[in-house]
Amino acid sequence: MKAVLLAGGFGTRMKEETEFRPKPMVEIGGKPVLWHIMKILSTYGIKDFVICTGYKAEFIKTYFANYGPANLDFTVKLGDPDSIVYHGKHDEFEWNVTVVDTGLETMTGGRIKRIQKFIGNEPFFCTYGDGIADVDISKLLEFHKSHGKLASMTTTQMRSRFGVVDVEADGIVAHFREKPMVNDWVNIGYFIFEPGVFDYLEDNSILEQEPLHNLAANREIGAFTHSGFWQPMDTQREYQQLNDIWNAGNAPWRIWD
Repeated sequence: MKAVLLAGGFGTRMKEETEFRPKPMVEIGGKPVLWHIMKILSTYGIKDFVICTGYKAEFIKTYFANYGPANLDFTVKLGDPDSIVYHGKHDEFEWNVTVVDTGLETMTGGRIKRIQKFIGNEPFFCTYGDGIADVDISKLLEFHKSHGKLASMTTTQMRSRFGVVDVEADGIVAHFREKPMVNDWVNIGYFIFEPGVFDYLEDNSILEQEPLHNLAANREIGAFTHSGFWQPMDTQREYQQLNDIWNAGNAPWRIWD
């Protein structure tokens, strides 16, 4: 199964970090958040990636094109770059990475539409390049196969950022609840799509609008519920939180050795 990673947005809410690089390349523990997502997926055997780039696409292209020399010692005969010999190896050397410039202004659905030729006639995994979760991909795939729909979407219930006050009818405070779980379910990405989903996409559609709404109207989306860790990296505060978790040595998404 191939994994499509959406990594083309501007990341405007993290301007401090994204002025000179795309948000999926902002680092957690010295590695891009995109790399962390790919490591999670590769642990489940997904090692064929299609990265949809846009804003500062050259940064992502350069990172993966030079992954070997940047991460290992090597010997090369200058003037003959094909003579390079690496000393050692990484598990990532088993990855097959296709980097596609899907346009600077293209929306999420359009980016997926534009990489259709790299997918073929097989189901594929898809997620955003800036959200980390310890989703059990094997169970997600089992769930997807069980319902026979065109799409599966991972959902979770979030904890409120604020404490909640329960007020009685007469205006008297009854209880305080510290950051309770919200009852509603939210989409955290971590999709599996059948090739038929391309029929719902236009060249510049927004995945989260008409495509998903139409799939839902046709009862073609199954909701896989996730109760574990999930943290998007949309703000400077969330970036710092993820780094604090990593640096403390208890990152729940680190499922690799």
